[in-house]
Parts: sequence; structure tokens; C-alpha cells
Amino acid sequence: MTKAICVKNLAKRFENVQAVAGISFDVEKGELFGFLGPNGAGKTTTINMLTGLARLDSGSIEIGGIDCTKKPRAAQHLIGVVPDESNLYPELSGFENLCFCAALYGMSKAERRVQALKLLEAFGLAQAADRKFGGYSKGMKRKLTIAAGIIHRPEILFLDEPTTGIDVASARQVRKLIADLHTKGTTIFLTTHYIEEAERLCRRIAFIVSGGIVGTDTVENLVQPILDKHGVQITGMKILEDMEDQLREAFPDLDFLSKGQEGLRVESDQPIRVGPLIRFLEDRGAEVMEARRIRPSLEDVFVKITGIEADAMRKEKEKKGGNGQ
Repeated sequence: MTKAICVKNLAKRFENVQAVAGISFDVEKGELFGFLGPNGAGKTTTINMLTGLARLDSGSIEIGGIDCTKKPRAAQHLIGVVPDESNLYPELSGFENLCFCAALYGMSKAERRVQALKLLEAFGLAQAADRKFGGYSKGMKRKLTIAAGIIHRPEILFLDEPTTGIDVASARQVRKLIADLHTKGTTIFLTTHYIEEAERLCRRIAFIVSGGIVGTDTVENLVQPILDKHGVQITGMKILEDMEDQLREAFPDLDFLSKGQEGLRVESDQPIRVGPLIRFLEDRGAEVMEARRIRPSLEDVFVKITGIEADAMRKEKEKKGGNGQ
């Protein structure tokens, strides 16, 4: 397949911080590629270098076959960019913002009006077309920002944290819009720290931590090594962390992972007999409310490869006010 994006040994430093540390990856034409990592991992710095908003210190970048290493904006006509924070004008209406963005790409007045109205309708914003952007809800602002990024029909779309900080319903709509764009052939480079979002949308994913890529593959290949693992999630009251030593002694073939208020997660290479576990816990004063079998997920792979607990990722999205899952 043709490479839409080709990055080799890309690096960027800010004073004493190595934001991006010599990363390399390719994105195929028409692919929806996920760039997954916690806040501060280097995702936004990478996307800024790819889109010409930041200069690289070393390495090389090709976008659509065009060498952008020394001329960061050489491929601007091929790309659309949706930043993590809106760059639209609060004093302009939704319609005016889209027309203004279209004008920046050299679209004729007639063409940009038609395309703006089409996108407002497609994104469910037609009723708010004449309202000032500053009065939009967070979800509406996110959708209009995406519309602005694709108004010139780019071949390659860069999406930086598209569902962070918006409500559940809006996040679902945005994910559907992304999936639809991908289905129509747009190449999409998606950065996110929502593991579930990456698993739902992307065929191939790169994990980035502390500026370095620690794994790149399809979701299927990443999950495959742990598919034979068996897991049980036990939730309830009085399932205390100090029980773990007793559990390990009583069930040496099982791995016990504390999940705080969520209870315990149990893993094994062999099928897990739930009954003896529940009896053991209840005999020691625990009140078990639920014990359910769980399948391995991309979250498990992420924790295994990076050593970063998924709970830390969730806390980050809570800080941003997001519950987009």
C-alpha cells in the first residue's frame, strides 16, 4: 500500500525535556492509525511537527510522498488538522467560521457556502448555523472544529484528542463521524489517551510513552499474546488489599491485581474456578456482589507493555472533564 505518512527518527526537545525521542512509523493511505499514550507522552508535539506547527530537531517527515523535513508546510494542501483545543472564532457564527476556514484554503465563495451548509447538516449543527460559536456547548464546538478541519476535503486528517472533555452522547457522535470519514477513504492520524476509543476505531496502533514508541501493531496482533489468559473481576465490599497475601498463599496458581474500590482482578493461564474464590473471601468477611469473567483487551496490553496502569489514564481524562467513553 502507498504510505500517507512516513516518519523516521523524529526528535524534538524543549530545554531540558526530550518531548519526542527518535520515533519512526508509517501510516498507510486510507488507514485510521491510533497514537495512544498518557498526557505528556509526546502525542501533541508529534502531531504539531507532522502538521508544520513545530519544527523538528532531527529526523525526517514525508506526507503524501512530499518531503516536509525542511519545508514543514509543503503538504498543507493535502492535510486537515483538528487540534486538541478549538482554534475557531467565538464571535463568529458556526456558518461564518466554516466559510472563513474554507477561504483560507482558496475555495470560491459559492463553493465554501455550499460545503459549509452541507457539513453543518451532516454534523447535526444546521439549527445552530447562525449562532455564535462562543455560545456552543463543548460537544457542538468539537463537531464544528472537526467540520472546519475537513471543509477542504483533505486526503489526510490529523485528529488530536477529538473526544476529550465532551459528554458521552457527543463523544459517540464524534466517533461515528470519524468512522464515516475513514470509510470514505480519508487517512486519519488519531491521537488519544482513551484506550477504549483507540480499540474501537483503529486497526493499527502505536503506544508512545515519555517521547518514545514502545509498541506498534494491529489491535489483533497486540492482543493475541494474552488471548489465552483467563480473567475474573470480583467486586463487592470489604475486599481489602491486605487479603492479597492470603489469597496468593491459598491460590498460588492465580495472579491477584488490586483494583482499589473496584475489588480484585484475578488472572491465570488456566480456567479459574470462581466458587472457591468467593467462599474464601466471604469466610473472611468480604461481601461479594459480583464475579464476572473478563476477556483480555487493549488496556491489558497497554499496561503490560508500558507499565502504566489504565487507572492513571482515566484520572487524566477526569482532570480534563471528559467522560467520553
